[in-house]
Amino acid sequence: MGHDHEGQRVSRRAIFAGVSSIGLGSLLAACGSDGATAVTTSTGETVTPAATTTADLGGLFVDAGTCTLSPSATQGPYYFDADKVRSDIREDRAGKQLKVAFKLQDSETCQPLPNAVIEIWHCDADGLYSGAESSSTGSGGGQPGGGGQPPSGQPGGGGGEAGGGMDLTPTDDKRYLRGAQVTNAQGIVEFTTIWPGWYRGRTVHIHAMVHVSNARVLTTQLMFDEAMNTKVFTEQPYAARTGRDTFNDDDGIYKPAMLMKVTADGAGYLGAMVLNADSDRDGA
Repeated sequence: MGHDHEGQRVSRRAIFAGVSSIGLGSLLAACGSDGATAVTTSTGETVTPAATTTADLGGLFVDAGTCTLSPSATQGPYYFDADKVRSDIREDRAGKQLKVAFKLQDSETCQPLPNAVIEIWHCDADGLYSGAESSSTGSGGGQPGGGGQPPSGQPGGGGGEAGGGMDLTPTDDKRYLRGAQVTNAQGIVEFTTIWPGWYRGRTVHIHAMVHVSNARVLTTQLMFDEAMNTKVFTEQPYAARTGRDTFNDDDGIYKPAMLMKVTADGAGYLGAMVLNADSDRDGA
């Protein structure tokens, strides 16, 4: 878990095709290891995967072993394959540190799904998405990031994401707060990021997409307890923005099953979620 290939631009399509600069065999061998075995890439770089912390996460994966298909949600207007296989997706973004751990299971068997790719992406503290800074400025109210209107799949716009399903063509070369990881033998990955900000028309959320054998088998979104959102947003840089207009209860996408379990983790937080995917896409 936390198999970190920082600085490598590796398409998740290339992972499955076996033509990435890291190499399919080396990458999956690293991701399936419970130790910190060094891996040498085809470019000569030595990458040491982070030691697994699976045991530390057991108490947070409260739904492990429960076969309930995770709720699907629109991918929204800001998804594209960012070609970044990495665990730390923060880059230069300021905000409250958030570690996010996923345990991926098959929705029919409840067995872990190793060697699957989980991607996440979300906005920064100002409501901006990398690769789409010019179009994700719909934060409103004259606040940082404000003044525009985010694209929407909804008839008539409105800043939401319902119906959004087209992959974005990036309009800038930024890739912060986007990344992918390959699940280990226990079906687990972990990302280090920041607590997401907000933008007009949506509650605070993280997008996630699961790929099995190069097929998209689950697209969903993850939300946070509003008391924790409120606490985080009293701190900088979040506190510089006011006027948040949408919360979990009035968000058109939010479902209780999308709520992450979050606990304090040093100066930041650790969130965990069990994802149950229909890996063979037979509708069960």
